[in-house]
Amino acid sequence: MKAVTDPAKLLMDRLLRLLRWRIWLAERLQPTDWQATLLWAALAGFLGALGAALFSASAEGIHLLLTNSHSGIVESMRRLPWWGRLLVPALGGVLAGCILLFGKQFVKGKSSTDYMEAIVLGDGRLPLRTSLVKVTASLFTIGSGGSIGREGPMVQLAAMLASLLGRWRQFSTQELRLLVACGAAAGIASAYNAPIAGSFFVAEIILGTIAMESLGPLVAASGTAALTTMVLTGSEHLYQVPRFTLNSPLEMAPYLLLGFIAGTLAPWFLRSLRQAETMFLATRLPLVARLGFGGLLVGLIAINVPEVCGNGYSVIAQILNGEIVWMVLLGLVCCKWLATACTVGSGAPGGVFTPTLFMGASAGYLFGSAVQTLWAGGPSPGAFALVGMGAFLSAASRAPVMAVIMLFEMTLSYDIILPLLLCSVVAFFTARGIEGHSLYSESLKRKAAEDPRAQLQIGRVGDLTKPNPPVVPLSARFAEIARLFISVRVNNLYVNDEAGRFAGAVSLHDIKPYLADPGLAGLVIAKDIVREDFPRLTADETLSDALGKFLATDVQRLPVIDGDGRLLGSLSKNDLMLAIVEQRKKSAI
Repeated sequence: MKAVTDPAKLLMDRLLRLLRWRIWLAERLQPTDWQATLLWAALAGFLGALGAALFSASAEGIHLLLTNSHSGIVESMRRLPWWGRLLVPALGGVLAGCILLFGKQFVKGKSSTDYMEAIVLGDGRLPLRTSLVKVTASLFTIGSGGSIGREGPMVQLAAMLASLLGRWRQFSTQELRLLVACGAAAGIASAYNAPIAGSFFVAEIILGTIAMESLGPLVAASGTAALTTMVLTGSEHLYQVPRFTLNSPLEMAPYLLLGFIAGTLAPWFLRSLRQAETMFLATRLPLVARLGFGGLLVGLIAINVPEVCGNGYSVIAQILNGEIVWMVLLGLVCCKWLATACTVGSGAPGGVFTPTLFMGASAGYLFGSAVQTLWAGGPSPGAFALVGMGAFLSAASRAPVMAVIMLFEMTLSYDIILPLLLCSVVAFFTARGIEGHSLYSESLKRKAAEDPRAQLQIGRVGDLTKPNPPVVPLSARFAEIARLFISVRVNNLYVNDEAGRFAGAVSLHDIKPYLADPGLAGLVIAKDIVREDFPRLTADETLSDALGKFLATDVQRLPVIDGDGRLLGSLSKNDLMLAIVEQRKKSAI
């Protein structure tokens, strides 16, 4: 006769076998919350790159639909008849306005789609519907030749995907905000093939800190995004430029003068965009008519100057390679400035990052042409154009480190680093002395002023506590403990007594002696193996006190209790470090 097998014994054997594998992996890999954060940041970067690639393909499809051309925006507009150059941008504005107007019917409330607001002022939650409406509307603005950049919606889409990923994984507020920041870095890296600059864009401009607690995940996200974009598109550095050399220290003098010029022009450029927005709103035109009118004005300019359409990438490449006469460029930069003001002022969704680079390249080339007229042996106008891009971006964004790194990554021209560094720093301080607002600070300051409670106030452990950690009672049997360890990724299970007060914790490594003997394991309960001296935090403790307790132990997550000893939740060391970095940033302002 066959022996009768006890189902309970089979179940216990299976649990013990799985638990042995679980402990083996924990001991070999030793995954921490910080390592998990890096992995999720890399995944956010991968999703951001896919989103950016999808957006680029969609924008090219809209462009083909409106112009019946596979060429670039400037070349396509040049091939159109005069009435086509006039109507295509206007039609794109109308369609973008219709999408924004139609999308309002599917959006409840006034949820913001601003990824910077979600990172700096909010809780990291970006709404799906409103973000998709905004990104879709920008497709028609960009595809029809609006004088605006595509990096804005790319970053928006990447940040939204990161927010959805974090919400799906039920990240804490601190982790979610960091993950959205990683998505934004991935969007910049995908748009400009500049992973280092993408990291510093978010760290320097949005987060305001270059601490490793935030910079590490940003680098993981932007690096993954750049690598994914390279695999998908085979793209290299963005601009192919001739080799520039610094022949004499005397050449630094005109570069420093260019820094003063760029630092003076950049604030006026930003003011003109804000003034254009005010003028368009003063017309009291409906949304669709306002965007259509802005597109019509761009079309009027494009009848004679089709180079004003698009973000200016192709014209920048010509400037850097000296393919444009300075007299032609002087008229072109005035028209491009006006077209950008019309597009941005009308409320068309998009970015102004690349148009800012265009203005810097133009200002640098014009200045370089004047220098070459007076000094025949001086640097070429193309070198001044390259330095002018970085200086203008530094002055407009108030992020000189990011500007220098981005220009280097986009051109891989190392020889220009020294004048680029000095010129960007001079432009930064010049612009800051003229205008307190930067390219991205205005909207954040306005939102903070409208809602003082928007900025999350974090000063105690209770503000960072994550509720509902895995808990077992003192009477829990070994099988129940084993199931929890297998089903959730924690190394410590919290234990409550009969009155609901925190009694200690059961460590994953403390149960190893019972894995070899199923009979003994069947007799063990949580009370037999609980660590009553397990470190704990109280909700009213300061963050500095909590950091001291974390430093005294190798545990990555500690329980949080109230004054009566009841378990409120848990706090991870990663969340604590991110909150401390944010506190230091605020105190430094």
